[in-house]
Amino acid sequence: MNVYINGIGCISPQSSTDGGLFSGDIKTYEGEFLQCIDPDYKLYIPPTMARRAGRIIKMGAAAARICLHDADLAMPGAIITGTGMGCIEDTENFLTEIILNDEKMLAPTAFIQSTHNTAAAQIAILLGCNNYNMTYVHRGFSFESALVDSMMQVDQGESENILTGGLDEMTPGMFAISRRLGIFRNSCSGHSALFTKKASGSIAGEGAAFFLLDGQQTSSSYCRLEAVEMLYKPDDEKEITGKILKLLKDHSLRIEDIDLVISGVNGDERFDGIYSSVLAPFKNCRLAYYKHLCGEYHTSSAFAVWLAAMILKKNQVPSFLLAHGDISTPPANVLIYNHYLGSNHTFILLRKC
Repeated sequence: MNVYINGIGCISPQSSTDGGLFSGDIKTYEGEFLQCIDPDYKLYIPPTMARRAGRIIKMGAAAARICLHDADLAMPGAIITGTGMGCIEDTENFLTEIILNDEKMLAPTAFIQSTHNTAAAQIAILLGCNNYNMTYVHRGFSFESALVDSMMQVDQGESENILTGGLDEMTPGMFAISRRLGIFRNSCSGHSALFTKKASGSIAGEGAAFFLLDGQQTSSSYCRLEAVEMLYKPDDEKEITGKILKLLKDHSLRIEDIDLVISGVNGDERFDGIYSSVLAPFKNCRLAYYKHLCGEYHTSSAFAVWLAAMILKKNQVPSFLLAHGDISTPPANVLIYNHYLGSNHTFILLRKC
């Protein structure tokens, strides 16, 4: 099965819409969490939609439009998204309105826009797309589940030019709850502090990344999506390593063939040791981090795939990503390994076209 990434669009806490990130324009944040840089949404969605829609809907719709424009395509054959928490802002607004109005005279807009599949539905309405539309909500497996569905659609010939994305938003209310649960730190003091100051909890982030997937390679293809695997609550690190090695073997690859490993290390001292143990066989490979740029959230691996696609297209590995290794040799095979709170382990393999 050949699945190619023929277009990408990403909205993140970094300069990902204008290519500034790969030119060294790294945004550093001080405060509670990393927040996406909002583009001029009027360039991508109607003003009425921009005025009424929640942030995650606007982020998703804009990233989808950027992706389609990048692929020079007007209409996708399917829309498949993954989100861990869905439309948090609208959910909070609806629940607040219930309390303030004593459950009376409630405006329906916030409720209608609070469901997890709202972003995918609004993108379909915006594009006039009546094709297959699906949203996956599986915590740390959300984006990967969307990728697997997309690959199956391509393999079975059900759909072409599939618009696949992962998106999540962060709000002050959601941050406060997650911080009390110990998922996030109290604040972030610069992106580099994620690794220089080990502590319990990571820094919170958000983002929306979309990819156009198809079985046909084009002159503008970024890379080939080779495989996606998931592992839930493994018994130990050996089982995770074994899963990765089997993945490589199934695709006729050796450890030495992996030019770059993108790791989901997030500064949480409770779980970062898993990465060191699991990736021990890859000690001679170049190792890159990405969560100091986008923060931690359920679908952060979508940002990692965007980075990998850009790296394979541009034939360069930015030095600000590397934990060790050099930037001299363009990569051909990239492995992304991420886990969410030690439970949802995901592996994505991408290869140069």
